[in-house]
Amino acid sequence: MTAKYSLTQLVGSFILFFTTLTVSAQSVLRGEVRVDLEPVYYQYIDEPYPLDTRTAQIRALQEGSLYFASMIFGWVYDYEIGEKARAIPEQFDLTSRGTIPAGDPKLLVTDARLVESYLYVWMDYRPDAAQERRLEQWKSGTIKKVQATGNGPLAGPGAAGWLDGKRQALEDAARAAVRTLLRGTERNRPKHSTGLVALASFPRYWVDAGRWQCGATFYIEVSDITAFSAY
Repeated sequence: MTAKYSLTQLVGSFILFFTTLTVSAQSVLRGEVRVDLEPVYYQYIDEPYPLDTRTAQIRALQEGSLYFASMIFGWVYDYEIGEKARAIPEQFDLTSRGTIPAGDPKLLVTDARLVESYLYVWMDYRPDAAQERRLEQWKSGTIKKVQATGNGPLAGPGAAGWLDGKRQALEDAARAAVRTLLRGTERNRPKHSTGLVALASFPRYWVDAGRWQCGATFYIEVSDITAFSAY
């Protein structure tokens, strides 16, 4: 199949499009995303590929925006730890505290390169004063830094759901991080916990056994813990 992109078209135009940016904030967040230009998902075999230039660019920006928002705003978590012996299912819910649109003028593409059928894109995000204050809050003395891995289904390349699998894998990694923290700090297994969690840096993804695997580092602040003895 003839590719719909070239190195000059895909990489050069991508960087040039984002070279005009007014810089005022002091701190800079950086991260790299990888876009699969020839995604093959068996449940979506009729979807067109390789991706056209514009679609690849949009996906890179959407993915980067998700991670920058997760680093600045983070989520509120609500975690029912669960216990099989008591027939209590595990339930982990995340509520986003803020988003960053893919077209945010503070987001700058600094480098892009093609390696085989993958587009690698480096991005900078320059937070404003309010966002910088949020970032500083994630580094206070009460917040812990935890690494964890999670997994999620391979999403199809359709416009509506291509990022869902990676998002689910990231959220599962957040669940694993909170669980790891609670295991390390609580002598007895808690029943329920609430708090805040944020991404410390861009996550790493790979595919294993037909599922997305996500490795990530999180900042976690535990707000409340309910022991089983309270029930």
